[in-house]
Amino acid sequence: MNILVTNDDGIAAPGMWALAEELQKIAEVFVVAPDREQSGVGTSVTLHQPLRVTPVRPAVPGIETYAVEGTPADSVIIALKMLLKDKIDLVIAGINEGSNLGNDVIISGTVGAAFQAYFYGLPAIAISIGAFHDLHFEAATRIGLLLAQQYADGKLPRRILLNVNLPNVPPDQLTGVEITQLGERSYTDAVKRGSVKAGHDGKRDYYWIVHGEPQWKEDKGTDIRAIMQKKISITPLHNDLTSQEQFESLEGLRSLLSKELGSGSLS
Repeated sequence: MNILVTNDDGIAAPGMWALAEELQKIAEVFVVAPDREQSGVGTSVTLHQPLRVTPVRPAVPGIETYAVEGTPADSVIIALKMLLKDKIDLVIAGINEGSNLGNDVIISGTVGAAFQAYFYGLPAIAISIGAFHDLHFEAATRIGLLLAQQYADGKLPRRILLNVNLPNVPPDQLTGVEITQLGERSYTDAVKRGSVKAGHDGKRDYYWIVHGEPQWKEDKGTDIRAIMQKKISITPLHNDLTSQEQFESLEGLRSLLSKELGSGSLS
């Protein structure tokens, strides 16, 4: 089995290398990841400029490794369509520094990388730990290995995308594993403004988006609740963002628009 490992924290991130080393126990591992921090870029793809791809010395011996001057999704595309074309069986993104819970999955570069692999029909897993310092990688690397083995044994479907989150605790403090749905978590964002000198007598303003403290609901059955209970959360995702529950409430709007368009009043 051949596994592609990537992330959004950059090519030097220790969590990614801890995961890659663990996965070597059961597979040939390849690393293709951004050459720098790319958190919060979601599934964005670079379309209007060329990208440099540089072979680099791996932090773990025996792993073919490339650094991409682009986003996590760029890294996956370049790996699957060029560098490692037709070689990869499974894609794992992580281990991310910081959780990806609830609404985070929309902007997460880690989840975005996994989504890109999923778009190409490959099974994909995103793994994140809910902290930024003094991370405990042991359980996260172990869950990555176990999930990869489950896939190799034919116990996971080929068309699958899993978002895995772990609390930042030693393995003996975990209280279980739960299959969850996405919870509700949002941020109180702010914008700061500054200025720099421009030319001889002018200045240029710049703006800095500041991610505020998250606010969340600990509803039963959600990824957020599971993490608060020191459980591992596994959330199956897919790319259908259709809100089925809105269909009935929008029927009146559909009828109105059909009538107006049919009468020619919009011309």
